[in-house]
Amino acid sequence: MTEFVPLAQQVHAELRGLGATLAVAESLTGGLLAARLVDVPGASATFRGSVTTYATELKAELLGVDEGLLEVHGPVHPVVARQMAEGVRRLLGATYGLATTGVAGPEAQNGQPVGTVHLGFAGPGGTVARSPQLSGDRATIRRKAVDGALELFLAHAAATESASDTTSVA
Repeated sequence: MTEFVPLAQQVHAELRGLGATLAVAESLTGGLLAARLVDVPGASATFRGSVTTYATELKAELLGVDEGLLEVHGPVHPVVARQMAEGVRRLLGATYGLATTGVAGPEAQNGQPVGTVHLGFAGPGGTVARSPQLSGDRATIRRKAVDGALELFLAHAAATESASDTTSVA
């Protein structure tokens, strides 16, 4: 029988195995992703840090998200998530970047319904965005977004380590 290993612990094990580091950029999760990662003993060996860019303009100012993209589509968009992941990776000097953006509720935002979430991943081989539609109350959506980001990392980190420089949206 396989022992259950929490997602954040799996992420750190993968990072250690790759000799790599991770940084995160958060919006809708507001620091929960970073908190989950630092809950793991020894996290400092693989986790570089995080930036919480809850305000839209900070996504451009701190992470380099395209201002035109933000003006046209707003902060809840898959390309914004990818650019956030790329930006935090660059800003904090990490091998990989993860990002979360979306609408946790209780109300829709800029025409985006509650539960709209975009997760970004950036690594040496490129970037990926995943856009799950989540349900539940605000806390549940935020928790599911954190799980989704960790799963996104696990699904793509090893694959992009040796991939050519490509960009895709999943």
